[in-house]
Amino acid sequence: MATAIAFDPLMLEHDTGRSHPERAPRLSGIVQRLQAAHLWDALLHLPSRRATEEDIALAHAPGYAQRVRSVIESGSTHVDDPDSAVCSKSFDAALLAAGAGLAAVDAVMDGRVTNAFCAVRPPGHHAESDHAMGFCLFNNVAIAAAHLLARRGLSRVAIVDFDVHHGNGTQHIFEERADVLFISLHEHPSHQYPGTGFAWEIGTGAGKGFTINLPVQPGDGDDVYRSLITSRVLPALREYRPEFLLLSSGFDASEHDPLGHVKLTADCFLWMTRQLKRAAEELCSGRLVSMLEGGYDLRALSEAVALHVGALLEPSDHDGMLARKAGVH
Repeated sequence: MATAIAFDPLMLEHDTGRSHPERAPRLSGIVQRLQAAHLWDALLHLPSRRATEEDIALAHAPGYAQRVRSVIESGSTHVDDPDSAVCSKSFDAALLAAGAGLAAVDAVMDGRVTNAFCAVRPPGHHAESDHAMGFCLFNNVAIAAAHLLARRGLSRVAIVDFDVHHGNGTQHIFEERADVLFISLHEHPSHQYPGTGFAWEIGTGAGKGFTINLPVQPGDGDDVYRSLITSRVLPALREYRPEFLLLSSGFDASEHDPLGHVKLTADCFLWMTRQLKRAAEELCSGRLVSMLEGGYDLRALSEAVALHVGALLEPSDHDGMLARKAGVH
C-alpha cells in the first residue's frame, strides 16, 4: 500500500511577512528536501481539496469560517491574534490546509493508501473553536478527526501531538468527549506558549481521562521523549484502541529550533515516527495521517520531515512478514 502526500503550492502564497517565523520557505524547503531524497516521486499525490464552511463547522463554532473570510477580505493584517498574520490569499490557503487533512483521511479510509503526510500551512493546532491564535486559522487536525467521527462512521480516534507547543485548540475542542483521545508532548507551559497543557489537564465531563498532557522541561532531549513514548503514549494508545491515528507533527522540539528549548535530534523524530506507525499497524490497520504543525529552523525542519516521511514509506511489519514467507528479501 502507498503513502500519500497532500500539498498545494497556493499555500506558499499565505504571506505572513518577511520576519514571521511561519513563512513560505518552510514548505518549499520541505518539498525540495523530499525531492532531493528521492521521496517525492515515491508518494501518491492527492488532488487538492478545499474545505467547505460545513467542513470547518465540524470543529469550529457556527459562522467562524465566514468571520475569518470577512476579516481577511477587509484587508486586516491578522485574524484575532497579531501572531496569526494574513494576506489576501490566506483564506484560500487555510481552506486548502484543512481540506488536505480531509483528503488524506478519506484516501486512507477508502483503502487507496495506508497512511499520508499533509505538508500544509497555515498550521492548525492552536486554533480554538471560535478564534484564531498562534499562527493558526483553522484547526486542521481537529476537522479531520471530527470528519472521521461524524461522516466516516468511526467511534474512536486518537491524536498524538508532538509539537513543542501545546495543542490548546485541539484539546479544548475535544476535552469533553470520549471519542477522541488527545495526547500531547510539549515544553512545559510554565516556560512556553500558549501556557496550557499542564499534566493535571485531563479532560472534563464525559471526556475526563481522554486528554493526556506530557509536559517536558527546557533542555530535555531524546531520552525523555523515548521514555514518554514507551511508558505513556504507546500504553495509552493500546488501552484506547483507536480506529484511526492522527499526528499533529510539529518539528519545533528540534535542538536547532529558535522557538523551543527542547533538544531533540533528527534521529528521535525518526524513532518516534516508527513507533507511532507501528502502533497504528497494531491497533488500526495502519490507518495514520500526519499533519504538519510547527518547525522554524528551515534546515532542521526539512531534514526531520524527510526522515518522518521516509519512515511512513517503510514497509509495515506485516508486509515484511508476508515477504519473508514468500521468500522475498
